[in-house]
Amino acid sequence: MTQPRRVIAQVLEESDDHPDVEELYNRASAVDPGISIATVYRTVKLFEEAGILDKLEFGDGRARYEDAEREHHDHLIDMNSGEVIEFVDAEIEALQEKIAEKLGYELRGHRLELYGVPRKRR
Repeated sequence: MTQPRRVIAQVLEESDDHPDVEELYNRASAVDPGISIATVYRTVKLFEEAGILDKLEFGDGRARYEDAEREHHDHLIDMNSGEVIEFVDAEIEALQEKIAEKLGYELRGHRLELYGVPRKRR
């Protein structure tokens, strides 16, 4: 693995959000100013093809990325701010299993994205 790829991998590993390529580039170039945006694009594509990264698209025109090995979770996207909130809910997990079983399937995976806006406080 090249040094720029190591830096990009380190930046991704330390991310607790869902950065897009521009954000990854900004973070990686802060560590190594010699990293180009083209290197970040190529590395992200390589990592995605290798199953290291998951590509997420939340309807805002930006592909975002997260570590494919992270524990399972779902996403709630704030449509006003673009904030992505990770959550796990046992009831939702059980319901998805029940639905798959009812339809004659064994569930092997899923991805759930909820989109919403904050409620107005009274």
